[in-house]
Amino acid sequence: MSDLRETRLGKAKRLKALGKDPYSVNFPRTHHAADLKAEHKDLPNGQERLVNVAVAGRVISRRVMGKLAFFALSDETDTIQLYLEKATLNSDSDGSKDLGSFEQLTELVDTGDWIGVSGVLRRTDRGELSVKVHVWQMLSKSLQPLPDKWHGLTDVEKRYRQRYVDLIVSPQSRDTFRRRALMVSAIRRWLDQRRFLEIETPVLQAEAGGAEARPFVTHHNTLDLPLFLRIATELHLKRLVVGGFEKVYELGRIFRNEGISTRHNPEFTSVEIYQAFADYYDMMTLTEELISSVCLEILGKTKFVYQDTEIDLTPPWRRISMSDLVKEKTGLDFDLFMDREEAALQMSKLGLEAPLKANSVGRLLNEAFEQTVEASLTQPTFVIDYPVEISPLARKHRTKEGFVERFELFIAGRETANAFSELIDPIDQRQRLEDQQARRQAGDLEANSLDEDFLNALEVGMPPTGGLGIGIDRLVMLLTDSPSIRDVIAFPLLRPESK
Repeated sequence: MSDLRETRLGKAKRLKALGKDPYSVNFPRTHHAADLKAEHKDLPNGQERLVNVAVAGRVISRRVMGKLAFFALSDETDTIQLYLEKATLNSDSDGSKDLGSFEQLTELVDTGDWIGVSGVLRRTDRGELSVKVHVWQMLSKSLQPLPDKWHGLTDVEKRYRQRYVDLIVSPQSRDTFRRRALMVSAIRRWLDQRRFLEIETPVLQAEAGGAEARPFVTHHNTLDLPLFLRIATELHLKRLVVGGFEKVYELGRIFRNEGISTRHNPEFTSVEIYQAFADYYDMMTLTEELISSVCLEILGKTKFVYQDTEIDLTPPWRRISMSDLVKEKTGLDFDLFMDREEAALQMSKLGLEAPLKANSVGRLLNEAFEQTVEASLTQPTFVIDYPVEISPLARKHRTKEGFVERFELFIAGRETANAFSELIDPIDQRQRLEDQQARRQAGDLEANSLDEDFLNALEVGMPPTGGLGIGIDRLVMLLTDSPSIRDVIAFPLLRPESK
């Protein structure tokens, strides 16, 4: 590798000696590759079209055959062939000689280099639209060779560490991140068109609340104040509803100091949406319409294949309670259990774990759901009516004792969205957050903290509200057929390589 680098560095020095800056300032491009192919698809084989064009991009392959050479030039849109003819390159348009231009191009330009060229169009006898080059310019000399074009980056971790190389050699990766960008724009556009306002909330917070998650801790030097990176945008968006905004959202980064897996990254993206005078039924309808509309815009359909399984996002989606799902799968009816010990005993008879931290029937119901049901929910399913113990920010169910009005959306065995009829009773909310604080003081680092300012906001008065959070990364995984969350995050967090 070092020998190749030295060779390329030598070529950069030779270019400089010839008066050709190996690192140019700019280049006046007139067309992208895809535009040229679309505009001149009618050019017959073996003919030229005398229109002047200028294209720029990275050389991804090269073939030199005596007095003729063919380079493949890749830009953001597509790849186009460069037709390099010695007689043409070594003479200017007025017939004067520029001896050596063809030799310089073929000897000093490597795969990986950025170049700009101008010339006319030619369709080869084999039907390949090409730019017949008259003039070329080195734009940026690459000192590191690209991976073999047939194999790309076969080391998966190296793909994540050197995403810039992965994007060069893998059209699929480029398509994934292009589709992600379009999806984020589509979500914002859908919400904006329905009069939701996106309002930014703090990333640095004195209290980390809004979710059961362990936060990252930092420190503000001037204020001498410990701070947390936000684990959710929920509590500040609710303050905005208290202040009179009826439809608000924020799409942004969330930080949780937790494990890393194919579905978890410590830094991820979510959109949280709050609508006054709505409940969790309204949020179900909103979720169906939003996700299916975005899917239709990005894929052109609502049925697609994810990891060899067809997914159908056409509304309406199944709605079923957590307890009914567990009963379907295991036969256990948690509504009938009188105490935790009875529930734990029945779970153990089925070979299910009943951990001590699950210290109530409601928590054991959630354990049974996660162990037996969650992974099997392939088609979009609203799992509704969660135990109150695991939902400290959700309103108590209007008819079912011990439950709250909450749903989670599962697709392909993964939680994709989470929503509540929001808890707006400040007295009930204080009691639940005090219970969470006690758990936190007992060593549960994921329990919610007590946020006095948020409670004060509730006492000022919050209207009935429905709230929803959607995991953007998991939705991108679904719409790009990506098996790991690190495939859809451009620069996922990785342990530094040892020297």
